[in-house]
Amino acid sequence: MIKKTLNQNAKYAQELLKAADPDFIFSDKPINRLKVVQNNNSSKNENKNELLLILKNQINSIQNCNLQKNSKNVIMGDGDLNSPIMIIGEAPGMIEDESNSTFQGEIGSLLNKMLLAINIRREKVYTTYSINFKTPEDRKPTAQEIKRYSVFLKEHILIIDPKIVILMGSTAMQSITGLHKISNERGKWKEIILKNKTLPIMITFSPSYLIRFPENKKYSWEDLKKIQQKIQDLNIEI
Repeated sequence: MIKKTLNQNAKYAQELLKAADPDFIFSDKPINRLKVVQNNNSSKNENKNELLLILKNQINSIQNCNLQKNSKNVIMGDGDLNSPIMIIGEAPGMIEDESNSTFQGEIGSLLNKMLLAINIRREKVYTTYSINFKTPEDRKPTAQEIKRYSVFLKEHILIIDPKIVILMGSTAMQSITGLHKISNERGKWKEIILKNKTLPIMITFSPSYLIRFPENKKYSWEDLKKIQQKIQDLNIEI
């Protein structure tokens, strides 16, 4: 197989990625950073912001939740409210709780590089979590916690109304699908139906898992390529 010659930007990005130890392959297709986006979605954004605020208040009103007592903030989401791509992680950590934002620090850096590997900038997607509060000592959420918050997560998906949902990690997978073993389910396109709306979902490993087990990064790269192909198949502009 003959490899294409990478341009300088791709080489630089590849060097950064190798330094973090995930072997994702960068496309040499340049990102269009000069694209003018028409601001025709202001009313839609206002409506989504209102609905998200209502949802946030509902989450904050949960009774007898140890996660809420353990956290400074309820973490909702970041990014483009009208993005066709919604990424759902497991639960925020200490850095996210302090900053009141999603996917920060080393985990956020790796997510950025994973997205850039398929020519997507982080700010063009919408990111959130299955659980809106951090867990004590960064433990895995319990089955009861996952079930409790899955109701709010599904409503969150309906508000954002994406074309593709990416579930990163076993907690996100369990919240939406009820499945438990991610090694058997990742890399396969599935569908969920929420209020008569059918959405394609891709299950893949979370960035935090890949940092702990970098030998599995090759599987995530395969998943990313499938996501990229689905974006092309659906003629999604992002």
